[in-house]
Amino acid sequence: MNRIIHFEIAANNPEKVIEFYKTVFGWNIQQWGSEEYWLAFTGNKNEPGIDGAFFKPKGSMPGNGFVNTIQVENIDTAAEKVKANGGKIVFEKTVIPSVGYLVYCTDVEGTIFGMMQEDADAGK
Repeated sequence: MNRIIHFEIAANNPEKVIEFYKTVFGWNIQQWGSEEYWLAFTGNKNEPGIDGAFFKPKGSMPGNGFVNTIQVENIDTAAEKVKANGGKIVFEKTVIPSVGYLVYCTDVEGTIFGMMQEDADAGK
């Protein structure tokens, strides 16, 4: 099966967007070489998940067709951090029965992403 192995987030103001993801999710983000490209390490290599990158586009980008969802420990706390750091909640907390809770947000440049808190008892 073909799996997603890397994500990229285009940012017109990379420093501002990178600071948002560092502050909200605690990611380790480092510039790669002299290009306007930053690697994002999202967690321990021994845990499920993928790493990605941020880049400054050289021209206009088409609309966002993918939504990356980030696992969080507490969805309410994470949503507050998003708002406190300039992001917005665009789809309020939803219960996915026997799976957990999902929220859709936008970052400081309007890129959409999801946050998921796993909870097997959700909706029961």
